[in-house]
Amino acid sequence: MPIPATQFIWFNGKLVPWEKATVHVLSHALHYGSSVFEGVRAYQTPRGVAIFRLRDHTRRLFDSAKIYRIHVPYTGEQMNEACRQVISANGLARGAYIRPVVFKGYGEIGVSPRNDPPTDVAVAAWEWGKYLSHSEEEAGVDVCISSWNRVAPNTLPALAKAAGNYLSSQLIAAEARRLGFAEGIGLAPDGTLSEGSGENLFVVKDGVLLTPALAHSVLGGLTRDTVMRLARERGLEVRECAIPRELLYIADEAFFTGTAVEITAIRSVDRIPIGSGKHAGPITETLQQAFYGLFSGKTADKWGWLDHIDMSAPRVAASG
Repeated sequence: MPIPATQFIWFNGKLVPWEKATVHVLSHALHYGSSVFEGVRAYQTPRGVAIFRLRDHTRRLFDSAKIYRIHVPYTGEQMNEACRQVISANGLARGAYIRPVVFKGYGEIGVSPRNDPPTDVAVAAWEWGKYLSHSEEEAGVDVCISSWNRVAPNTLPALAKAAGNYLSSQLIAAEARRLGFAEGIGLAPDGTLSEGSGENLFVVKDGVLLTPALAHSVLGGLTRDTVMRLARERGLEVRECAIPRELLYIADEAFFTGTAVEITAIRSVDRIPIGSGKHAGPITETLQQAFYGLFSGKTADKWGWLDHIDMSAPRVAASG
């Protein structure tokens, strides 16, 4: 889907016009994938727009950079403020998708040059509705098991949200869509379930909520963590464990989680219906209601996950 341009992007410490947030074609990240990023959502709430789990996203951004030894020339709070600033400066009062990205810029060429290229940092935000349509969210999506596995341990670190990791995701997603599915699910190197191209995976069997453990080549998703906490608070048993592929075929329910997809039901896998195959199951629906209730006010934010933005705060003048 096209990215709807906003007025400003925060780029290397200052707001610049959207069209001027550019990089050199010989930037290190463009050639070698030396980039880490986050996907964050801001929601419209009864108290105004609020960013969901901003500090947790920023912490993961810094963790990803640490794994790849990419120096971030700003503090965590400076990055948090940059996220708030792009919402306020662009007047995104109805909510938005926020993309912070940290990458090695223009300097020496080579996989690991003697002198490290400078680090560039940007934060953009724009209005982005449902990643999947409302009808797909309600009825569920048709998915397949991909012929492509997720990355093996000690090759590319799955816990880092790094740009290079998403080459694997592109193969999984492209294959699925070529075959007529909405999404693909990659297996871990041991043949057990891992995750979708950009989503964590949950399976419900006999009232128990199962999700692949972090050791199974998955990203430690923040929506994943949110769902597990909401489920346990509602008395559901949650297990992080190895899940065989065939358990998906006999599951009572299954769903994806992620910042983009939020909570999206899966109605079939490899053309085999999940549950009724017609709509989200009761546990999926309960968790969807609890999740969206965080933004409507129906679910109490006991964890302090919502970072409310003062849209009337003075805006810093843009540069350039």
